[in-house]
Amino acid sequence: MTTTIAEEVARFVAMKQKLGYRYKRNGEPLLSFARFAEDRGETFIRSTTVLEWASSSTASANERVRKLHALHAFAGWLHAEDARHEVPPRDGLGRQAYRRPSPHLVPIPDIRKLLTAALSMTPAGTIAPLTWHYLFGLLAVTGLRLSEALALMLDDITADGLVIRDTKFGKTRMVALHPTSWDALNRYLTLRRKEKTHDSHVFVIATGRPPSKVRAIQVFRHLAEQTGIREPGARGPTSHSLRHSFAVRSLENLGPGAEPGRHMLALATYLGHTAVSDTYCNQELLITVVIPTTW
Repeated sequence: MTTTIAEEVARFVAMKQKLGYRYKRNGEPLLSFARFAEDRGETFIRSTTVLEWASSSTASANERVRKLHALHAFAGWLHAEDARHEVPPRDGLGRQAYRRPSPHLVPIPDIRKLLTAALSMTPAGTIAPLTWHYLFGLLAVTGLRLSEALALMLDDITADGLVIRDTKFGKTRMVALHPTSWDALNRYLTLRRKEKTHDSHVFVIATGRPPSKVRAIQVFRHLAEQTGIREPGARGPTSHSLRHSFAVRSLENLGPGAEPGRHMLALATYLGHTAVSDTYCNQELLITVVIPTTW
């Protein structure tokens, strides 16, 4: 019995997810192509059909290129098993117009200025200013992704550290805290637990609910511009820059005689990367999981 392209897509996506990738966004165009090809009675991938499908999309040129890249990877995987599947040219519709933003490091004095400014956020007299202060402080001393910190639940705080669940790559990990970081977090939690809300997220604002990621990004940018860390209207540090900065500071604090290779492996695990190569490529050069600073 011949396997349909849609069934092959399901098998490919399952394989990717077993490797730790969510593979949700890239899986959608594969199913779209499968329907397109099967409507034409095709059971094997044909390069001409792929290019026709990608070119007929109403999406932007960059999005069409991205979809073709996804099909190229899928077709290459199938071709390795059965040469009757053709592999379309990866850049058949041009190259993807994407430039990874340059990382911006935030020195400790600037981080302190930003955290101090956060305490003056509105609405005054609510937990919101404290939430921004301790949220960005936690990012600075752990290197967590913003989405990971916002997703933290009260039950995720354990004696061993923070349990980071359902991360970018669908895995759970434990993040250790320095005693000084524990002290700061506990100060916030004492006030957080007095909030009259049924929500169990660690970080909540005046509504009793956690802030959205978009709102947190906006607040960070506002504080960065207010304190002169970032020029208004120009590229500059973002909340993710705290992750980069944490990594680089850890390299600077590496003791004499330390073995960078071993610590880079620890870094990949600590930051939640699927491979140590991602750590090198992202320039997130954390060398130790011991957090040397306070906020």
